[in-house]
Amino acid sequence: MEELLRQHWYDLGGILSILTAIYLFVQYHLLTNYQILMWINLITLFLHQLEEYRIVGTFPGMLNKTLFESDLPDRYPLNTQISVYVNVYFAWTIYFLAAILAESAIFLGIICIFVSIGNIVGHTILFNIKGRTFYNAGLITCWTLFVPVSYYFFKIINSENLVSNIEYIIWIPISIVISYLAIFKMITTFKDKNTKFAFPERCLLK
Repeated sequence: MEELLRQHWYDLGGILSILTAIYLFVQYHLLTNYQILMWINLITLFLHQLEEYRIVGTFPGMLNKTLFESDLPDRYPLNTQISVYVNVYFAWTIYFLAAILAESAIFLGIICIFVSIGNIVGHTILFNIKGRTFYNAGLITCWTLFVPVSYYFFKIINSENLVSNIEYIIWIPISIVISYLAIFKMITTFKDKNTKFAFPERCLLK
């Protein structure tokens, strides 16, 4: 079961994106603007991960080879186990709770948006500069999904006065630190050249 999750969690995310979209369509008239955006935010995460790991699929190899200059890009430092930790246990949980709790836990929404912004910066600038490319797996969904959702997030919370200035001051740096610890630090902490949790050939750069 664990191996199935390691190899197909992003496919499960694709299915969940459809179910979430159906839920949003049915419940649309009962939800606030902020709730609607947070459910859309969850869908954007699922679709972004699909681009990274399935539709294009070369994100793991690109990350390992381009960013970390790994000689074992199929498993070091990012491997399939760490990928589940970062994308499922952390990202899915935070994005889902941000949608469920909505206005009662705005700080979760702020964390999500800064994870998304980190993705935008990483895919647009860091990976392309390091890899000397114009495109990498995940870039399209960053600009077609993460960017507009991030824009409307700040528009909604400002127009509806959902966040105070002090909350901005507190949660923006905390969100950046959490993103760093849950993603970059997770990868570097649990890296293992001898791991058996390798990505398939299709996830590597040609």
